[in-house]
Amino acid sequence: MPYSEALDSRIIRALSGWNATRKKMFGGTCHLINGNMICGVYKDCLVLRLGEEQGKRALEEPYVRPFDVTGKPMKGWVMVEKEGFEGQYLDQWLEKARTFAESLPSKQT
Repeated sequence: MPYSEALDSRIIRALSGWNATRKKMFGGTCHLINGNMICGVYKDCLVLRLGEEQGKRALEEPYVRPFDVTGKPMKGWVMVEKEGFEGQYLDQWLEKARTFAESLPSKQT
């Protein structure tokens, strides 16, 4: 199944001004800040890198599940189904992911 280009377009608009870059990854897209992944699109889901603590909290929210495309969930990463990122919720999720990504050392040279 291809990834949601509509969701990717929403993310691109939401991240404008954040100095984010976009790459193709895991059959979808990902968006990075300072070389660290902040979010992406896998099929119809929003993928977020939140860190272990925030990731555990996010799993308590409706429409959120572990990010697992290989049979082994990635700690600190979650997938949010469409109902979980409608309206302003997308911006809220992206801000949480941005906070985590900006806490990491830059991978850009």
